[in-house]
Amino acid sequence: MTKHSKAMVLPRKVQRNLETAGEQIKLARKRRSLSLEAVAERAQCTKLTLMRVEKGTPTVSIGIYARVLYALGLDEDLLLLAQKDQAGQALVDAKMMRKNEKNNEEYDVFD
Repeated sequence: MTKHSKAMVLPRKVQRNLETAGEQIKLARKRRSLSLEAVAERAQCTKLTLMRVEKGTPTVSIGIYARVLYALGLDEDLLLLAQKDQAGQALVDAKMMRKNEKNNEEYDVFD
């Protein structure tokens, strides 16, 4: 398997998420009545690269996605990545609980 083909193999869920993100970017472009050429020029990429973004191709760099979102006026959407880290928050909460139990302190979430 070549390096290129390894980069193309993703878990199905991740691939679907990329495809969905690409479709959303494409819809945003169309809602604004912008052509592929116009957005590609604003994003400083080729039309082919923009087409790959809109298909959710995994080898397109996140920097390109950022530039495309910026070209569409959606660059702040990048701040939504990993915003809802429920698993991470649960780990921190569990660690705090263990620490307080170790110190034999009562734990009040409102302290």
